[in-house]
Amino acid sequence: MRYAPARVWQPVGVERGDVVRTYKARRRVTPGQAEALDRLLPAYGLDLRRPFDAIEVFGRAAPLVLEIGSGMGEATAAMAAADPARDVVAVEVHTPGVATLLRRIEAAGLGNVRVVEADALDVLADLPAGGLHEVRVFFPDPWPKVRHAKRRLLSPGFAELVADRLRPGGRLHVATDWADYADLTRAVVEASGRFQVAGTHRDGRPVTRFEARGHAEGRQSYDLIAVTTGPAIIRG
Repeated sequence: MRYAPARVWQPVGVERGDVVRTYKARRRVTPGQAEALDRLLPAYGLDLRRPFDAIEVFGRAAPLVLEIGSGMGEATAAMAAADPARDVVAVEVHTPGVATLLRRIEAAGLGNVRVVEADALDVLADLPAGGLHEVRVFFPDPWPKVRHAKRRLLSPGFAELVADRLRPGGRLHVATDWADYADLTRAVVEASGRFQVAGTHRDGRPVTRFEARGHAEGRQSYDLIAVTTGPAIIRG
């Protein structure tokens, strides 16, 4: 697949049939981004048409992290470089962000990051139960309007799916700069019965330019780390 460059990004619908999507994808890319996608995706991208095998993908057995919504990849690349013993699968629907992360991976020589351009819920559903050590969700779309609340990623169904995919004692780390979303996250996690809140600290999460801009606009960041409290449930 080759990416056609364009000077603007084109939002696409957030609903497909009766499925509510939690994002607005932007798929138009610049010529430079198209070049990065064509050149680097074969090396650092994942083909989800094949069953996922972490050892085959990364060439080793290591703790596996799934990052949902890696954005422009600033935090992804920094945390992967700081913790090379962990392997990271970064999922993003924003094509320009995928291209930028690919460039960061190449520039830093990161062998422990792979990128997927897909809906994270589809990726989670396809992963084996108990295979993840950590799931990171940094600054998901807050969907602040009441009529859009159903599109928020953090929901009881999402918490259940994440808990199924995490190993016993695995971590969910969520960060947001919307206070009501932070409250929602804690409520969902605590109500699930599958997690125990372990902290509200950054735990190595860097301050990105996106987050710094929010701070400059007066928004506070909130982190929540929760760990699974029981064994993964393998569903047939």
